[in-house]
Amino acid sequence: MKFKIDENLPEEYASILKRAGFEADTAANENLSGKDDSTVIGRCKLENRVLITLDLDFGNIQAYPPRTFPGILVIRAKSQDKLTLINTLERVILVLRKQVPERQLWIVEADRIRIRE
Repeated sequence: MKFKIDENLPEEYASILKRAGFEADTAANENLSGKDDSTVIGRCKLENRVLITLDLDFGNIQAYPPRTFPGILVIRAKSQDKLTLINTLERVILVLRKQVPERQLWIVEADRIRIRE
């Protein structure tokens, strides 16, 4: 499974995912920082990468229908400090080993993951 880490998340997300056996790259590494949402999600679609982001706009299924994209994970952490965000990713990785977000929107909260198709 391949991931694109949005610019609003720690760059460590990519290395954590790689250590867990996934392929990951950051928006910053591909000069997507500051680009509009449609450009970022378009690149994900082109590269068949699941987007991981804090941007709640991607949770809008009218604007970003999950079936039309490789997958979208929106992190909804109560705190957006680096340690909390990394701990959240580590919990998500446990789920990713059993289930893939293919053509789905995952809203990742502290105690659950809501899945939309």
